[in-house]
Amino acid sequence: MKAKFSPAFLLMAVFFTVCLIASNLFATKVVSFWGINLPGAVIIFPVSYILNDCIAEVWGYRKARLVIWMAFVMNLFVVLVGQLVVWLPAASFWDGGAHFDYMFNMAPRVAFASFLAFLVGSNLNAFVISKMKVASGGARFGIRAILSSLAGELVDSLIFIPIAFIGTPVKALAMMLLAQVTFKVCYEIIVLPLTSLVVRKTKAYEGVDTFDKGISYNPFKLSDI
Repeated sequence: MKAKFSPAFLLMAVFFTVCLIASNLFATKVVSFWGINLPGAVIIFPVSYILNDCIAEVWGYRKARLVIWMAFVMNLFVVLVGQLVVWLPAASFWDGGAHFDYMFNMAPRVAFASFLAFLVGSNLNAFVISKMKVASGGARFGIRAILSSLAGELVDSLIFIPIAFIGTPVKALAMMLLAQVTFKVCYEIIVLPLTSLVVRKTKAYEGVDTFDKGISYNPFKLSDI
């Protein structure tokens, strides 16, 4: 029997991937909210966790795992091609080289920190919401979404910040980490009514409400979809 094509799943998967790639670009600008400095990526990166929640809640951990790895590969592709373009000689009349290089010439340490933090944090987010769904019988989605995102985003920041900003005083790192996690979780809480609505509508439209019983949570088992 041929598998059913899902436009909703495709749309969320593409949106998730775009959010991840855009986050790397937006992170090159530091923004300030009431004296708190944060990378510009905080505007869109939490959306990837919201989409991760939606995908894991509707289609299950295995589909979420597939989307996470797809987004990782596409992000890596953009970074590598961007680096290639940085290395190519610029036209003599073009004066935007410094700005372009600043956007796309990621330091290897920062790139490694970003990729590792994303993989671990996103997989943990999907794992937590999947496990809690089975344990709760599918109830209390709002609580599960917030707790799973808190776990994923905390681990994400714990990995990324110390590696990317090595040499920064511990107190400053701790303040940066606390500010990022707090902002991201508050972001998710604010949009939670919209997230819950999207999940309900998607379940009804797709006729799907997956409970991950007896599956493998091995993050590398991509053949199991």
